[in-house]
Amino acid sequence: MTSQTTTENQTIQDSTSGYATVNGLKMYYEIHGQGKPLILIHGGGSTIQTNFEKIIPLLSKNRKVIAVELQAHGRTSDRNADLTFEQDADDIVALLKHLNIDKADFFGFSNGGTTTIQIAIRHPEIVDKMILGSALAKRNGVPDWFWGFMAQAKLENMPAQLKDGYKKVAADTNGLQVMHDRDANRMVNFKDIPDEQIKAITVPTLIIIGDKDVITPEHALELHRQIANSEFAIIPGGHGQYIGEITTITPDFKESDLVVPMLEKFLDKKPTK
Repeated sequence: MTSQTTTENQTIQDSTSGYATVNGLKMYYEIHGQGKPLILIHGGGSTIQTNFEKIIPLLSKNRKVIAVELQAHGRTSDRNADLTFEQDADDIVALLKHLNIDKADFFGFSNGGTTTIQIAIRHPEIVDKMILGSALAKRNGVPDWFWGFMAQAKLENMPAQLKDGYKKVAADTNGLQVMHDRDANRMVNFKDIPDEQIKAITVPTLIIIGDKDVITPEHALELHRQIANSEFAIIPGGHGQYIGEITTITPDFKESDLVVPMLEKFLDKKPTK
């Protein structure tokens, strides 16, 4: 389906959405704007809109933003298999091949950041630059309570905004429990990404977290030290507040609080010779 969307400054951009058969999934994607491709990869329990609704209109003014929904999330189907970050990475690359995109920038948030790391490890040829928003690479990158919480995770404790966001778009809302359980099991079974794999990443990388994030500053700083060609920023706020993630929106929300100018500055930076 194709539609026209109008941004606040009345510039008109092309927006399309669709499904692709990818590795046994019916995978949903949206394309906004024109220009160099930027792939947005959502976090656990999320949809395109719950993570990125606030920043897509801004980022798509100057580039082609391609947002995806991963296995069991939002409008994308489930397969009879546990979630893994490696499989998510392969699914996204297969989708991009379907869309005839051989190189792109990537922005992954939370679990999507971990998936983005796997794309850079497994498919470095497709990555130009990557932004890791609150990404986890090691179990010690979050406080100890996180793992106990995940081991006891229940659907009723999932943020209402994320449950509502899923129900708003999913063809079958009975999949909510499946999505929740697959996400929780993936985190319970999460294993450290080996140092040598992280150190082998050479693409220009921007690492960002909030100062009240679930990801620890020490972890983000260690990622910065291990990825040689990287920049690092700590932004005031909680997990995803810097992009207007739906659970962080407060009545005093302002577009000017978002980190879009920082993202664009990084993405537009020419490589130094």
